[in-house]
Amino acid sequence: MKKIAIITGATGGFGQEFVRAVLKEKPDEIWAIARNADKLKALRTKFGRRVRPVICDLSRREDIERFAKLLESERPDVRLLINNAGIARMGNIADFSADEISKLIDINCKAVSLMCGYALPFMSKCSRILNISSASSFQPVPYINLYAASKAFVRSYSRALNVELKGSRGITCTAVCPGWIDTEMLPKVSGGKTIKYPGLVSPRRVAVQAMHDSAKGRDMSVCTLFVKYEHLLSKTLAHKMLMKMWVKGIKGYIA
Repeated sequence: MKKIAIITGATGGFGQEFVRAVLKEKPDEIWAIARNADKLKALRTKFGRRVRPVICDLSRREDIERFAKLLESERPDVRLLINNAGIARMGNIADFSADEISKLIDINCKAVSLMCGYALPFMSKCSRILNISSASSFQPVPYINLYAASKAFVRSYSRALNVELKGSRGITCTAVCPGWIDTEMLPKVSGGKTIKYPGLVSPRRVAVQAMHDSAKGRDMSVCTLFVKYEHLLSKTLAHKMLMKMWVKGIKGYIA
């Protein structure tokens, strides 16, 4: 039976680091999921023939169901599922369109749950799931409130799933909770000002740590002392105070 890894959002900077890390575990194939065919082709050229491009728009239920049919048809042994795809936007929620709200929830929450549900029948003992959450899941975060709430869902869902699966089937699920990651997803300038990101870290460092924590069976992966400190603050300080501190820190970037 073919042993595979599935990585969503595989063509982005963070996704590519997961491809790099997963290749070291020598799966027969990595099913790299993304929307852009050209980027997927470039990914295969960069990392080799074990990368199998799978075009899928995770905001579309019919695309996810088509992927589920691919699993049913080939019935691989899914050793790794990495739900990395996600979208984010900073701004006043009043400026979000209904389509933007729906798409963010569809990709950040619904797609994660559906991908887990469809992959689990093909996972066996010692298989692993990594769901990308965020340090913003630790407490409510104004002006990225929808994104932060979606990542709180992912963290809660993943940790609970870990308990369900670890005891009954020997499968682990890890919520990966990074801080600011230096990828193309982060805007560099706002209102003519260069944006400063405290604790900014490379995607490779986060991916390597996440894979390590997953292999250890941990239900959360928190990379760097800075983010661990943020996690501690979220458990010891009132969330109202943390929200005030956050708003004060970003006031120069929000219109």
